[in-house]
Amino acid sequence: MNNMSTPTHEVTNQSAPLVGADLFEGNQPLRDALAFHGPTTGDATLNCLGVEAGSAELQVHARLANVNPPVLHTHDRQGRRIDEVEFHPSYHALLGTALGHGLHGTPWAEGPGGHLRRAAGFMLFTELEPSVLCPVSMSYAVTPALKANAALHADWSAKLTAPVYDARSLPLAQKTGVTLGMGMTEKQGGSDVRANTTRAERDGADVWGERYRITGHKWFFSAPMCDAHLVLAQTTAGLSCFLVPRWLPDGTRNRVEIQRLKDKLGNHANASSEVEFRDALGWRVGDEGRGIPQILAMGALTRLDCALGTAGLMRQALSLAIHHTAQRQAFGKPLIEQPLMRNVLADLALESEAATALAMRVARTVDRTEHGQDASGHEAIMRRVLTPVAKFWVCKRGSHFAQEAMECLGGNGYVEEHGEGLMARIYREMPLNSIWEGAGNIMAIDLLRSLRGGPVADALVAELAPARGAHVAFDRLADALPTRLDGLTDEVEARILARDVALAVQAALLRQHAPDFVFAAFCDSRIASGDSLGAFGSLQRNAPFDTLIARANPIH
Repeated sequence: MNNMSTPTHEVTNQSAPLVGADLFEGNQPLRDALAFHGPTTGDATLNCLGVEAGSAELQVHARLANVNPPVLHTHDRQGRRIDEVEFHPSYHALLGTALGHGLHGTPWAEGPGGHLRRAAGFMLFTELEPSVLCPVSMSYAVTPALKANAALHADWSAKLTAPVYDARSLPLAQKTGVTLGMGMTEKQGGSDVRANTTRAERDGADVWGERYRITGHKWFFSAPMCDAHLVLAQTTAGLSCFLVPRWLPDGTRNRVEIQRLKDKLGNHANASSEVEFRDALGWRVGDEGRGIPQILAMGALTRLDCALGTAGLMRQALSLAIHHTAQRQAFGKPLIEQPLMRNVLADLALESEAATALAMRVARTVDRTEHGQDASGHEAIMRRVLTPVAKFWVCKRGSHFAQEAMECLGGNGYVEEHGEGLMARIYREMPLNSIWEGAGNIMAIDLLRSLRGGPVADALVAELAPARGAHVAFDRLADALPTRLDGLTDEVEARILARDVALAVQAALLRQHAPDFVFAAFCDSRIASGDSLGAFGSLQRNAPFDTLIARANPIH
């Protein structure tokens, strides 16, 4: 008897994919944070993006862009040097969606609220596919830097802020929209850009200003298909910043040679490369010898995106965990009704909402300071302090969060299955935002550096004031922080300070735009006992498990 066609089992008790959800409408914590920080920011564009990002069509594109990574072509068939990276069509579809929603340079051409809208949109798109957002984030961060060269800004800014994706490899004059990247990291220095050896020698001047010939190597040069990169190189006056286009104004290729693409743990849809500059032409942006202050300003914006991106990935991981456990049966009832699972999910919900709150608070500092809405200077201080704090704490919690969310799916969460295993993709992606744009130690040191500028302790007291008197443990932490900010914390304790500032500010924000039960549970678990700073699922038995999970549920 032929048993080849006889089924051996029927597939049951497997969860259906989370498809077709409106990622914005279903994200109550994000909507509450946005309403608090920017009540005039309309929801219509975000609803549109939320529907698109949750759609089956774009989820297929996200999978295909990851399982079909970019391919480098250094030469054409006849042996001519071309240095082109070929992407799967799904990569272009995703990047077109991101730029079409203005997640790159567009906010710099908008009025108040634009940076908040963009921050919320960046989080929503991250839930769909984070690795195509590298050129999007860099284009956002470098846009204001071009103002240091009026001629470059005049020629590039309109196409850099346009909500248009033009994938064609052409000179600027022939493009309808452009993206910009950054080239800073060298193999011998990493975060220590002062150790850079790439050199720039003056080569005259033209309509774009002072022109230089650049020679050297960059160890990490992400998104090499950007239309131009801001690059650091040494001149006789020190480290300086230059715009290096892929195509020169005369229609010839610039001499930026791609040596190889990086083989990375995650971030597979993005092309990260090593490049060699062989007398490549670059135009100076800003004063000679002032490259480091410029890169720090740009880095602060990409660090914001690291926090936003991690908060978005947390939200996606949490949504997948809730969606799966609501369908999966174990020991006679759905997993989501099991006491320990309820504890884990509620704890993850707290962490996700707190991460969203802190990341959006940093976005507000950018929006207010860039639009002249900071007469007291409070937002400028908070921007300087909270950027490294959010980058450190939110990103540091991300990998732990992803691992716990993966456990909610058990072995199913660990399976890649040709890119359909979304939780596995999240897990591989999470460490990157913690490393990118300065790892944890760099962020903690930057926090200490920020304490030297202005009355930081007074500003933090004002920031925490709305939550005063609402929780005893919060008051104790708020009382202790000002002294620690006034120069009494040394480098070895900088991570502890960054953590405590993050927790205090998160609690104060939750007090203002989350229900009281969220604030109380956060303070009980993160500040009063600190249990949940270890393993998730350590909330006390009187925690509001059901209401925390219901608030976080992506399907209402």
